[in-house]
Amino acid sequence: MSERHVSHLTRNTIALILAGGRGSRLMNMTDWRAKPAVPFGGKFRIIDFPLSNCINSGIRKIGILTQYKAHSLILHIQQGWGFLRGEFGEYVELFPAQQRHDEDSWYKGTADAVFQNIDILRTRHPKHILVLAGDHIYKMDYGAMLADHVKKNADLTIGCIEVSLKDATAFGVMDVDENRRVRAFVEKPANPPLMPGRTDTALASMGIYIFNAEFLYEQLIKDADTKGSSRDFGKDIIPSVINKYLVNAYPFLDLQTGGQSYWRDVGTIDAYWSANMELIGVNPELNLYDKTWPIWTYQEQTPPAKFVFDDDDRRGQAVDSMVSGGCVISGAKVRHSLLFSNVRVNSFTTIEDSIILPDSTIGRHCRITKAIIEKGCEVPEGTVIGENLDEDRQKYHVSPGGVVLVTSDMLGQKLRYVR
Repeated sequence: MSERHVSHLTRNTIALILAGGRGSRLMNMTDWRAKPAVPFGGKFRIIDFPLSNCINSGIRKIGILTQYKAHSLILHIQQGWGFLRGEFGEYVELFPAQQRHDEDSWYKGTADAVFQNIDILRTRHPKHILVLAGDHIYKMDYGAMLADHVKKNADLTIGCIEVSLKDATAFGVMDVDENRRVRAFVEKPANPPLMPGRTDTALASMGIYIFNAEFLYEQLIKDADTKGSSRDFGKDIIPSVINKYLVNAYPFLDLQTGGQSYWRDVGTIDAYWSANMELIGVNPELNLYDKTWPIWTYQEQTPPAKFVFDDDDRRGQAVDSMVSGGCVISGAKVRHSLLFSNVRVNSFTTIEDSIILPDSTIGRHCRITKAIIEKGCEVPEGTVIGENLDEDRQKYHVSPGGVVLVTSDMLGQKLRYVR
């Protein structure tokens, strides 16, 4: 399919990013922000990845559906994503739950969130609607998926990743034929259906859907009229359309190697820590240095990172690490760690295998290992974290994988007051 034809398809597509969820498995990291607003990779937010994918794919009509504790997310979108030109029909627009249908209605599920904005969508006259989860880390050309959707003459195309049978039990899994037509969709199956011609691999849904617009409206109205529906794409809409309509599975593969492309669900503390740690490696799977597919974000103006003191017992240094602008490493040692913007690490402190979120200060003589220090923390002098997990559990949250999450509330520091 020609590039010109693909660009015509992307121009007539609206992307909707579902960004209203709490993400409760991230524990205290989502106490005051929605999961898509959680910082990631030293300077980004999780939602920057699907947003950047849209822009890089040529999709410039984007709606973000917000609900749970959306202020941090809204502020980020206003500060970092206001560069599209309305005069050209481009926008990143916020669609909060706003009681458009009745006075008691929050978004009840993923499908209901779209249904409640159906009047807005109809006035825009899109040909296709791309529905995205706002909480995964990956780089993907939605234009190629859109072209496949049109080529197959599908009513609905579902983005999929290849996963092992063991991992498939945690996903919505598709049973497909040789032409990638979906025959069945099962949520978190005990015995996942195999991919055709494979012995140990299943196709799992990425939570990415392309609908023909009129088809989507029809199905949303039908679902809204169905008593007992949970108003969810995965649980209700998709199972109801598989037998009657052409539902196409689109495997998310690396176009050069044919292997599985990078995709991470960072929905738990351990998964979040691992995905950030991967970025520190020599050749990480997720290439943030790729100029052909940049990840856009709000870039606060900060001075370059600074490393001060060079005495034998007091040397400011970072090894095998990523350190963002505005950081000061003052006579401290940082090893295999990721520091976000405006972090200060004071003398005689050692940080290892850790993630320090923005605007945090680490006092002198601290030892911090395999930890996530939340935004705005002031870690007191002499604090030891990550060496005795039993002790850490008394004060902080310790994940099943042994990652210690520390927030300002856990340190007795109030950043937010509700009364």
